[in-house]
Amino acid sequence: MKRILASSALALSLAAAPLAAFDIDSMSDEERAVFRAEIRAYLLDNPQVIMEAVAVLEERQANAQAAGDNAMITAHADAIFNDGYSWVGGNPDGDITLVEFVDYRCGYCRKAHDEVAELVASDGNIKLIVKEFPILGEASTASSRFAVAIKQLHGNDAYKAAHDELITMRKDPSDKVLSKLAKSLGFDGDAVVAHMQSEEVTAELRGTQELARALQISGTPTFVMQDELLRGYLPLKAMRDLVADKRG
Repeated sequence: MKRILASSALALSLAAAPLAAFDIDSMSDEERAVFRAEIRAYLLDNPQVIMEAVAVLEERQANAQAAGDNAMITAHADAIFNDGYSWVGGNPDGDITLVEFVDYRCGYCRKAHDEVAELVASDGNIKLIVKEFPILGEASTASSRFAVAIKQLHGNDAYKAAHDELITMRKDPSDKVLSKLAKSLGFDGDAVVAHMQSEEVTAELRGTQELARALQISGTPTFVMQDELLRGYLPLKAMRDLVADKRG
């Protein structure tokens, strides 16, 4: 009874004052204790309110992240979609552009590889851009240097063949292994390996690294689909749903 009376008195006092004038710091210790007890009791009686609040917070954070990502994409659109050196596949005139930052030693990149290929092939109206982003150590860097060297020396078709081999390769990418791979693709292995350390290859990788920093990308795979950053692996169905959403 004492608790009920105290709570009622507090409620009446709060109701009598203008809402804007409410100040928890002006409460007496007794009023503050009752107020806090009532809040605790309400939350214990209605725990779903906490989950509702968490959901609202997560939605606001997601919206803020999306808005920030959109602004970064707009600011760096030329480097993302038209850098002049990244491999372009799929339909060059597609109504949807998908950009992938890839590391050949990344398990999720390997998992995504066939699904991205299926998405592009089955849709027929997606432009795919691949950016070399080695972040998992020396083996990753060697693999990307090899892919870029192949592209610079022998063109986009050769790059695609090398890319598909590298994404499934389990051997350590030593110079010997990469030279042998180049020969299996019909190229001079020694020349490709020598070009891997050229300034032209270094400059291309550096450009992608600078872009990734500007977009706050720290993991692979990361995708840019039109105006949206997609951080991490997405299954084929989710990718298809996103494409449909972009098309409205």
